[in-house]
Amino acid sequence: MNVNYLTRSLMFVPAHREHLLDKAIGTDADVLLLDLEDSCQPSENKVKARDNIVRYINAGKFNGRILFPRVNERMSGEMLKDISALTVDGVKGFMYPKATCGEDIYFFGKLLETFECEKGFPIGTFQIIPLIETPGALLKITDICTACPNRVVAIAFGHLDYVTELRGRHDKEGRSISMARAMIAAGARACGVVPIDTIHPFDVHDLVDLEKQLNIGKDLGYEGMLVLNPIELPLVHKYYSPSEKEVSDAKRILHLYQEAEKNGSGVAIMDGTYIGPPIVKQAELVIEKQKLIDKK
Repeated sequence: MNVNYLTRSLMFVPAHREHLLDKAIGTDADVLLLDLEDSCQPSENKVKARDNIVRYINAGKFNGRILFPRVNERMSGEMLKDISALTVDGVKGFMYPKATCGEDIYFFGKLLETFECEKGFPIGTFQIIPLIETPGALLKITDICTACPNRVVAIAFGHLDYVTELRGRHDKEGRSISMARAMIAAGARACGVVPIDTIHPFDVHDLVDLEKQLNIGKDLGYEGMLVLNPIELPLVHKYYSPSEKEVSDAKRILHLYQEAEKNGSGVAIMDGTYIGPPIVKQAELVIEKQKLIDKK
């Protein structure tokens, strides 16, 4: 399913805390993950969070923002309340936590379909971003990505629960999550789904380590990153946005390739390098992303 909005940064915001909602509105995060789950304890805060989101939407405070509330997990007793309240205009979709298998996502998609029918929304209106947080889910990554092909637009890695379930260690070098990061990115890309990297594993103020993690994530093929603090946004956007040189090179590649086709030469060369279909595809993706950034 094509994504026609930016997914460089997906920032968690505890939805029961109004001052944090107000602060999030003032950031340039691409997607706001309005949290109803882990950060909303005890259960009274979940009610407040749902009410806050609806009230802010009705007041127009989220106008122009991409909203994906993170609902509570399937066995919590809260998920149905979440989607009943929040399948409304202004919500793009939902983050599904602790996805374990494709059946989870299929079930969730059917729940969304029920509310779409009841409320008069076109089927498929609300999208899904599953969160991979366990070793078992990692081994079923393609099933999760393909369970609702008309809804699943991205898949994100949640490393904290993953390492706990693995009974591994939260090591500074990232050895415990390196395999999972690679598998999630590859699995998502294999299914045409956008991969989103886990939060910065350590101190949010350690921007040196954040930059290191961004380099790794980009090398692995991730399209964006989960964010906890607005201080991280400038670096995240820098790494997941094309540079001026990348945009310039992409335009040259497309021009030379089109000229070669027009002239019937069959081969385009830029700076001594042959321009084949994979390079053309990459150039097209760079231009598409830059267009989305320019529109923001």
